[in-house]
Amino acid sequence: MNVLILGSGGREHALAWKIKQSPKLSKLYIAPGNAGTASVGENIDMGISDFEKIKDFVLANNVDMLIVGPEVPLVEGIHDYFLADIQLKSIAVIGPVKNAALLEGSKDFAKDFMTKYDIPTAAYKTFRKETMNEGLAFLDTLKPPYVLKADGLAAGKGVIISESLSEAKVELKAMLSDNKFGAASDKVVIEEFLDGIELSVFVLTDGKSYKILPNAKDYKRIGEGDTGLNTGGMGSISPVPFATDEFMTKVENQIIKPTINGLSSEGIEYKGFIFFGLIKVDGNPVVIEYNVRMGDPEAESVIPRIKSDILDLFMGVTNGKLENSSIVIDERHSAAIMLVAGGYPERYKKGDPISGLDLIEDSIVFHAGTKQELDQIITNGGRVIAVTSLGKSMEEALDISYKNANKISFNRKYYREDLGDDLKILQN
Repeated sequence: MNVLILGSGGREHALAWKIKQSPKLSKLYIAPGNAGTASVGENIDMGISDFEKIKDFVLANNVDMLIVGPEVPLVEGIHDYFLADIQLKSIAVIGPVKNAALLEGSKDFAKDFMTKYDIPTAAYKTFRKETMNEGLAFLDTLKPPYVLKADGLAAGKGVIISESLSEAKVELKAMLSDNKFGAASDKVVIEEFLDGIELSVFVLTDGKSYKILPNAKDYKRIGEGDTGLNTGGMGSISPVPFATDEFMTKVENQIIKPTINGLSSEGIEYKGFIFFGLIKVDGNPVVIEYNVRMGDPEAESVIPRIKSDILDLFMGVTNGKLENSSIVIDERHSAAIMLVAGGYPERYKKGDPISGLDLIEDSIVFHAGTKQELDQIITNGGRVIAVTSLGKSMEEALDISYKNANKISFNRKYYREDLGDDLKILQN
């Protein structure tokens, strides 16, 4: 089987690393990929939204399956593009069609969907530029902190949480009137703040049946103690200690099943990953957001715990027989530590040489923002490297990852040294 993965980050390297292990694989391509994916497949210089170029490549190279890593091509309708083309429609695509991708592409759509199918989520209202005064008045009825979300995709930066009512009002005006997040904030969702601890739950579904993947917790803030600006993710841990069997049964019955059944009721044949961004409130799961792909950096801790042949699972998704596939999960814990460029998530430099990769022992190095330049691997993004380790305990996995993270060097390298501390407190 010839497989093409779209994307260039740590998630795509983790997927490529796992797919490479399948005996069903003949040839693996990654577009555009990074220095890490080049070690397990062939990188292709091709944009993730260049559908015509992707079509030409798929046909010329007899690609049997397309796996879409990031959300943008899905929201833009790449699966629909394949289904509508007589030459492409028989090719398997892992990733939902455009109207299903609205679960991530539109916060307002997702909130309406959850309300319709009685899926627990925070109370909310949606406002446009012409109803901004109503939005300002609605903020007056809430207690701090105030949560404002751009409706559309904003590269993970479209959420504002403010303790100040006056600041929240300024932000609402900036989003609706001043296009702070461009077209993504043509609509803004204002919702109640939920106090609890977050986790990520993932399923792979063929639209009827589903397999629950290992859960994880990611760390979004740049600073230790969860301070500072939001990032694309500073690392992740799997499993989450507080996600007990009892809690996960609630997740399945109150959230996963109603979501799958709701999509079916809407006439949407969903094939791919669903990411449930959850928060545990008073012992119960509540949905913060949906994503329509694997999370990143969660993929770097979740995928290494999947022992099954992932291509077998993907084939079950595409032929509608996922229920016949088995999924085996490694009982060990995993921890992924993200090494980032100095200055990230604001201004940072690219092109710095990376050293020490050959010194890594007992860890998997997933490249996120790297590039091969002659015989040197250099930085090529804000999030550069994820160091993932497996251990008998969360503490052991973290210790191994931190030990190896110290061996890797590049100019102004930074990583958080407190991952898991919040979970250790909960365990004690």
